[in-house]
Amino acid sequence: MTVKTTTQQHTLLVDDEPGILTEVSLLLASSDIPGVATISDSRKVIPYIREHRVNAVILDWVMPNVTGAEILQSLTVEHPEVPVIVMTAMGDVETAVTCMRQGAFDFLTKPVDPNRLVASVKKALQVSELGQQNRMLKDYLLADTLGNPDAFAGIITTSKKMRGIFQYIEAIAGSRLPVLITGETGVGKELLARAVHDVSGVPGPFISLNAAGLDDFMFSDTLFGHKKGAFTGADSKRDGLISAAAGGTLFLDEIGDLNLASQIKLLRLLQEREYYRLGSDLLLKSDARIVAASNMDFAALRGAGTFRNDLYYRLCAHEFRVPPLRERLEDVEALVDYFVHQIAAQQGKQAPKVPHNVIAALQQCRFPGNVRELYNMVHHAVTCNEGAPLSVADFPGVAAVPARAPHPVDCGNPLFALFGKFPTVLQVEEYLIAEAMKLTNGNQTQAADLLGLTRPTLNKRLKQERQ
Repeated sequence: MTVKTTTQQHTLLVDDEPGILTEVSLLLASSDIPGVATISDSRKVIPYIREHRVNAVILDWVMPNVTGAEILQSLTVEHPEVPVIVMTAMGDVETAVTCMRQGAFDFLTKPVDPNRLVASVKKALQVSELGQQNRMLKDYLLADTLGNPDAFAGIITTSKKMRGIFQYIEAIAGSRLPVLITGETGVGKELLARAVHDVSGVPGPFISLNAAGLDDFMFSDTLFGHKKGAFTGADSKRDGLISAAAGGTLFLDEIGDLNLASQIKLLRLLQEREYYRLGSDLLLKSDARIVAASNMDFAALRGAGTFRNDLYYRLCAHEFRVPPLRERLEDVEALVDYFVHQIAAQQGKQAPKVPHNVIAALQQCRFPGNVRELYNMVHHAVTCNEGAPLSVADFPGVAAVPARAPHPVDCGNPLFALFGKFPTVLQVEEYLIAEAMKLTNGNQTQAADLLGLTRPTLNKRLKQERQ
């Protein structure tokens, strides 16, 4: 048995013919499917899967000792989450139907078409990965815990919506598929992109590129680099940011602004994990994970034809929206406190106190610029402050929240007309008893009937009023 381990996806290849094990292993490795373990003795398959995390199994159907049918049946019961691709020289319909009924993910006839096999394995790994993420996300939501809280320490929030995003990021941490982050300007998309990188635990760096305003040449040269002499002024080779992000994460901000020519080049990078430097015919590979962000509406962009559908669906393998600050106003108090202390420390002054009425006034704002706008407001207030507690006047354009009246005022309520204020329950009771006694000319029996009371109860209440 030959085992190649990996921290990413793990595929198990089972066949009693060593030649097939070697041939298929090389095919998968050359097709960017690493982490393949091979087993020729079918008796070792089930024990191996019990001890190792396997994302997909490629299984020969006809083998000595333990048949493929027996292994498939065991895996369906013990590990239903693992997709199984069956390979066999028996290409009859009955065998294919039997495999699929027993839970096989796919059925391939030997000699297997290489393209069909690679496509099937990649799809199986993707299904396995999505299933694993769904299970992890369910566990996180039920337990309401974070496995890597330090990765989110720089994001100040008490919002349940934001915590849900943290849990989703942890659920997709092991994936190398692209991530698309949407949300308005200033909500903190880059902070969350860095959190995706930190939680994933990849050894490479986090590299950022803002695509806004870049023409196709600038985008291609910055991202892919160029060969020496590729154009006038190219006096030396440039590796490009995709090379700098090797083994790590490439963050593409404002991806919605990317022109159509550049979109085609990015699509090839996502599809094939390959690219060319400008002026070079040397094909290069990339293993950097792509995280993209935009404040634009992709449905509108795609409808207008300014953003390619195929690129969008490549980018949104994992996608989440960051809620604007107005949808999580509970964060305002924590953010203001954090910003006040941070800015005061930068300016070498004591952090001023922030009264509750200031927080209440800020929570009435719409914050079109989101957290970035709040930061600027606090920065102005702290900079102009000379040691006194902050006041609403320190925040231009923010209106003070009117103080609440001690009692609700509603002139249309009949109780106000009767009592001139909102009465107590005892006062209302005394009023109703007096009115009932008037209507019945002092007849306690009739008054008790009107009030729904017994005669002794009414008599007792009348005695209490006289005391």
